[in-house]
Amino acid sequence: MSFIEEIARRRTFGIISHPDAGKTTLTEKLLLFGGAIQEAGAVKSNKIKKGATSDFMEIERQRGISVATSVLAFNYKDKKINILDTPGHKDFAEDTFRTLTAVDSVIVVIDVAKGVEEQTEKLVEVCRMRNIPMIVFINKLDREGKDAFDLMDEVEQKLKLRVTPLSFPIGMGYDFKGIYNIWEKNINLFEGDSRKNIEETIAFSDIESKELEGIIGEKPANRLREELELIGEVYPAFSTEEYLSGDLQPVFFGSALNNFGVRELLDCFVEIAPTPRAKESDTRLVRPEEEKLSGFVFKIHANMDPKHRDRLAFVKIVSGTFEKNKPYLHVRQGKNLKFSSPNAFFAEKKEIVDISYPGDIVGLHDTGNFKIGDTLTEGEKMNFKGIPSFSPEHFRYINNADPLKSKQLEKGIDQLMDEGVAQLFTLEMNGRKVIGTVGALQYEVIQYRLEHEYSAKCTYENFPAFKACWVKPKDPKNEEFAEFKRVKQKFMGTDKYGQLVFLADSEFSIQMTQQKYPSVELFFTSDFQKR
Repeated sequence: MSFIEEIARRRTFGIISHPDAGKTTLTEKLLLFGGAIQEAGAVKSNKIKKGATSDFMEIERQRGISVATSVLAFNYKDKKINILDTPGHKDFAEDTFRTLTAVDSVIVVIDVAKGVEEQTEKLVEVCRMRNIPMIVFINKLDREGKDAFDLMDEVEQKLKLRVTPLSFPIGMGYDFKGIYNIWEKNINLFEGDSRKNIEETIAFSDIESKELEGIIGEKPANRLREELELIGEVYPAFSTEEYLSGDLQPVFFGSALNNFGVRELLDCFVEIAPTPRAKESDTRLVRPEEEKLSGFVFKIHANMDPKHRDRLAFVKIVSGTFEKNKPYLHVRQGKNLKFSSPNAFFAEKKEIVDISYPGDIVGLHDTGNFKIGDTLTEGEKMNFKGIPSFSPEHFRYINNADPLKSKQLEKGIDQLMDEGVAQLFTLEMNGRKVIGTVGALQYEVIQYRLEHEYSAKCTYENFPAFKACWVKPKDPKNEEFAEFKRVKQKFMGTDKYGQLVFLADSEFSIQMTQQKYPSVELFFTSDFQKR
């Protein structure tokens, strides 16, 4: 297969939503259709011993939530599909925001009973800003929930999307009969048996025909005709061009747990979803069909295999091909690196691949060379834009609870901080370590992973800080800067890369500092030097 054909068969997308809407369950079912797994796991169930494939970390299995983005790939109808299953919980949102820089399209999952929730709004806003094509999947139809039209109104109003349904439910909750597929013009009857692998559909092009009553009953048939007529009048007709430019979002209905409506979603997705898109760098627009490789690191996962203590850097390939044992330029460090075992993913299972194409996600073993946002090229100096970094909002001292394991603790903290989920500050006055995170749940995850992956125990104490401000004096040698350091001595520290940080205790303190010391600039993210 030629290089251009390989690009054309790639589809890379992320699944986003509020916690518990059913992202991970939907991912499982998509893998089932792709033939990648034989039996779908459930996120939480006492009867099924098999957990979800994408939740492979121990803590994920215990809590029934996803805490890290997992990458899964499978083939379906000659297309290579890469899924990124993201965490929904707001304390892990930054992992999700970064992931959105690496996808070409998105599926938004919405729970039929809860409707649109706050976390979904934030994530969709990011997608809208970047014009990422979105498909909406309304899940859990077998439960009692809101009316289908009300739901679509809510999606339009809250998420500011222009939607058009490509499938439509016949009844809801207890009266749920099945789904009419507007895209393919067929009916899929619901039998409530989730063990059935792949359900039969009934082709049905003429909705006015009397046969409809015989299949679903008189009342539902009349109601379906009315609803479809209403859809034709109210919602715009589907156009692939509008979808690809991010102006129109198709809506699908189904129940991921019962494996219902998922095939319709996948079939349509494979047909309409975009192939790998071009990406803006700080020097030019990079197109996927270019010969020379370029890619960027959007995630680092420490300790993926606890036996080997390895760190993996996830690289999204933007253009060219990635080949093993070929030297590539690490732009930030300015040196060439070779990779002897680049991995392709299937949740925690990895395979070594010889060649990868644009749109693919490659895992590279990292010995501390990479940080999030790094670029790999074949010699060209450029950096990709738009990879966000966050200022921490929660701060705690970290103490070693087991003096014999101080080495393990240091190593563990060092590796987990590289993932970009939290930041480490060392106070100048007494050398104590403070961890700053975006969400409070992160502390539990760090504590759990230190204990179970690095066998180091830690305890936390509150640290009264409001925001981390990175300090950059206009003149490091002047009096003003020396006075600033002396007065704020208690709140000064350095980050992992030795940059000076002022841990301000309130908004007021930041304003006063800026007024009093005008020559000392404060930044809220650590990557201010790149700008």
